[in-house]
Amino acid sequence: MTAQQDTLSRTGTAPDLDYDAIVIGAGLSGMYQLIRLRELGMRARVFEAGSGVGGTWYWNRYPGARFDSESYSYGYSFSKELLEEWDWSEHFAPQPETLRYCNYVADKFDLRRDIQFHSRVAAAHWQEATRSWTVTLEDGARHTARYLITAIGVLSTPTLPRFEGIEAFRGQSFHTARWPHEPVDFAGKRVAVIGTGATGVQTIQEVAKTAGHLTVFQRTPNWCAPLHNRPITEEEQARIKDSYPEIFRRCQETFSCFMHTPDPRGTFEVSKEEREAFYEQLYASPGFGIWVGNFKDMLTDRAANKEISDFVANKIRQRVKDPKVAEMLIPKNHGFGTRRVPLETRYYEVYNQPNVLLVDSKATPIRRITPTGIETSDAHYDFDIIIYATGFDALTGAFDRIDIRGEDGLTLKEKWAGGAQTLVGMLVEDFPNLFMLLGPHTALGNIPRSIEYNVDWVTGLIRHMRAQGLTRAEARPEGVTAWTEHVKKVGAGLLTNEVDSWMTGVNTNVEGKQTRTIARYSGSAPEYRAWCDAVAAQGYRELTLA
Repeated sequence: MTAQQDTLSRTGTAPDLDYDAIVIGAGLSGMYQLIRLRELGMRARVFEAGSGVGGTWYWNRYPGARFDSESYSYGYSFSKELLEEWDWSEHFAPQPETLRYCNYVADKFDLRRDIQFHSRVAAAHWQEATRSWTVTLEDGARHTARYLITAIGVLSTPTLPRFEGIEAFRGQSFHTARWPHEPVDFAGKRVAVIGTGATGVQTIQEVAKTAGHLTVFQRTPNWCAPLHNRPITEEEQARIKDSYPEIFRRCQETFSCFMHTPDPRGTFEVSKEEREAFYEQLYASPGFGIWVGNFKDMLTDRAANKEISDFVANKIRQRVKDPKVAEMLIPKNHGFGTRRVPLETRYYEVYNQPNVLLVDSKATPIRRITPTGIETSDAHYDFDIIIYATGFDALTGAFDRIDIRGEDGLTLKEKWAGGAQTLVGMLVEDFPNLFMLLGPHTALGNIPRSIEYNVDWVTGLIRHMRAQGLTRAEARPEGVTAWTEHVKKVGAGLLTNEVDSWMTGVNTNVEGKQTRTIARYSGSAPEYRAWCDAVAAQGYRELTLA
């Protein structure tokens, strides 16, 4: 054992380094990881690009932003005291409330003293000689640590469309994920929203309430389903708090950690009348039940998927008065649930308003942004405000924006040039002591449930290393191969993997991301946890520890 390793074994710290661990990002992942690192007695520093905590809920302040997981299934589960103290006001909480929750957590656990705000990480380079990472901020400041933990999010890197003239527009313009902190007034204004994904849907249904005129530019329609949100009554609040153990146990058991899980029946195991009744029940129920609580074969059997797609298409036709507009809003290139399903509140009714126009930007593409508005192939539209609801460079995008270099100067972007390869979504071969929270190929679903598991697993690995006086952990190639093959196997046969979306790594606004890859883990969360638990229980033999 080296003198340095002996010091680490005895004290739990590496005195020649600035910190024992550096965490990138102060969202839900970064805050919880900081709490766990402190419990290990480690010197930790969190670098956060924003001016406050919250991650997703700090950056996404657009009108209508809110949960589509039940609030009480979304918050942290690790602290009984926190669960008892915090009251959610709605079944699906809005962004301002969720940001207040994040700040409440930061205050309760005194997290800010170890978080450095306004600090965007530009580079992170592995130093083999010292078994440490050197992290460089955009302002040039450098910091060193034994471990580097990324808490940078799945959907955190916004992308603008590659239109000519975006900078020339003289009115107000925003990407939804970079919304200003001060209110934006739409009253009497001519507003454009570009994009009808989950963010676009939430934005459109709110902006339409006050805008003088709203024009929606839709390239690809998405299947949407009602959210059915409402306030939580005092009686419900008491029942929820009494039921937290059961709620989180349920989340542990379900396929995607939501309150809902696939029905054990196949679509055609029941009569047409029973199917229709079941679909009606799901459509009238709150949350993601119609997506993740539907018949078990909805996302694998084409005929089964057509049944639910036809059902939802008819609902759209019933809700939108103009048949031509209704047909524009019904997807023709993918079935229900094969892309992420936005949940909405009277979204389709927006298109019945006389002050709302839907433009098919596939039929009449946007050519450029002009100083006064948007020019398409057949018209020019004048606007006061343009909103870009054009999504994110998902899953690997946030990693691509940081110059991460492992052994022998290999960049992570080079490593993943042919598609991400990981060990359980948390480690990468050739990148020692780099631990990823919600990296590619981790189980997603109800995100905070995945966060808590990933953080606890990483913390367990670090605890094991400290107990053994070890200072270096790297994924073995055979472990990466086995996990990557498993990820491919559980994704085989899924209709979702036949569709271009962020879930399959496709983004037309990002160079080099026009080809589908297996970009996410498609198996069940319990199966994912069982694999990770086995890695730990078997002494981390899929890792090289030294």
